[in-house]
Amino acid sequence: MAKEQKTPFGKNAEVLIANKHLGKPALHDPVVISRMFKRITNKTLKNIKPDQRRIITRPFRPASETHIGNIVKRILALDEAAIKAVLSQTLKDFAHRHKDILPVLKNNFQRIIGYVPEPAALSEERKLLLGACFTMEYSIESAALFNPSVVIYPKQNQVKKGQTRVIFSFRATGEGHISSIVFRSAIIDQDNSIFLEPISPYLGTPEIVLNASYDRELFKAKLEELGYFSEAAMAIYQRLPSSFTPDLMDQAIGAVRDSGAFTHADLDDTVVHIKWLAESNYEVFFPSGQLISERVIFPVSQNESNGVEDARFVRFIDDDGAAAYFATYTAYNGREILPQLIETRDFHHFKISTLNGPMARNKGMALFPRKINGRYAMITRIDGESLYLSYSDNIHFWFDGVKIEEPAKSWELVQIGNCGSPLETKKGWILLTHGVGPMRKYCIGVSLLDLKDPTKVIGRLTEPLLAPREEERAGYVPNVVYSCGAIILNGELIIPYAISDSESHVASIPVDELLEKLLKKR
Repeated sequence: MAKEQKTPFGKNAEVLIANKHLGKPALHDPVVISRMFKRITNKTLKNIKPDQRRIITRPFRPASETHIGNIVKRILALDEAAIKAVLSQTLKDFAHRHKDILPVLKNNFQRIIGYVPEPAALSEERKLLLGACFTMEYSIESAALFNPSVVIYPKQNQVKKGQTRVIFSFRATGEGHISSIVFRSAIIDQDNSIFLEPISPYLGTPEIVLNASYDRELFKAKLEELGYFSEAAMAIYQRLPSSFTPDLMDQAIGAVRDSGAFTHADLDDTVVHIKWLAESNYEVFFPSGQLISERVIFPVSQNESNGVEDARFVRFIDDDGAAAYFATYTAYNGREILPQLIETRDFHHFKISTLNGPMARNKGMALFPRKINGRYAMITRIDGESLYLSYSDNIHFWFDGVKIEEPAKSWELVQIGNCGSPLETKKGWILLTHGVGPMRKYCIGVSLLDLKDPTKVIGRLTEPLLAPREEERAGYVPNVVYSCGAIILNGELIIPYAISDSESHVASIPVDELLEKLLKKR
């Protein structure tokens, strides 16, 4: 048995789905529709679990300026011998936990440099210790690793014939229910055995760049859509050129503030939402040599302060054959949500922007992997309970849509939504759905949409494809199975899915067998 489970990466690789010749796991759930359906259930198979050791650094900022000043005073009062001793112990305790901690400490010193008298006169060691006192570690997976999606890796380097490298994305949740996006790479063999590649012990923080300029009219349209275009916002808008930078926006805000036309409370509330929107459009740059498992997209803007949730990645093929990767996700600040779009070609450089229009106002949007009849297409859920199909000529703007499915089965009485982007087959688009039933139990279902006109549902399973079993019901959020995106490979539908918002598993089913079930007379 041990010899048959050797992986392409040695003993450190994790086996997600074992080779078929090792035997098929017995069915444990009556709702599983296929004898060929595989779930990670055997003791010999491993699940994808959160790892509390995976940490990043974050700036630490005390709540009051007085506290910041007191910390600075205490460090300035130490002599150089004490500074060197404390810094040496700090580096001994923490340097080995990060790939390169010194630039982090230097950057965090720069964040509080305004509180330091004569900073140029300080020794390098004192600057680093000041930076360390305003730095903290954060375990991004301390609570959960869930809601996965999977796409084909941009480059298929160093794979053997018949193998495919893929990227799994996950929602990682840590202290304070703050969610981020993390990645794993895996190799899938020709028989769809899946091997998770070794994970780096380090996580890196990327360079963040806010958009250099904004279109005034588009900015106004989004503020109106969100209900934030107040009289104060109009006054700021009138002082902006047609294309403006963050500095010009700050100047316009300052001019309105100096005019005295609005109360401090009214203007401050408007400014919060204007900057909230401006900060929602930015770019993320990871170093070219950084491993995929070292990259984490952590909340950047104020609207993401409580997390970037449920990224649905899809490999998109344009009309000219070029491939790009998109992901819709939900930005959450603890009170409000904002639908966002990620764009990348290489998983090193990510562009983040807002999604706009009345069809992009709720959670759970999923793009089709190509244009349909010359237009972008997206599954969405504007009413919180039914599925809609929307078309657009611009991937950032979604105005019109039509309802294609509403809750109908006993396991989806509360609501339905998608579980990732539709998957193309010769007989139609396979759409994984999630249904929410009594006691907010989540199951995964499947529908089949017409290939040329996806507004037409031509097939639908009468029972869930996946439902939480008794041993899967306990977790961060109980009674849930959920996915954010699957792939079709070597004739099988491969579904990464999470249980009870805690850890992630993988399942697969032959596509032909699933299509046969879907196309049976309903």
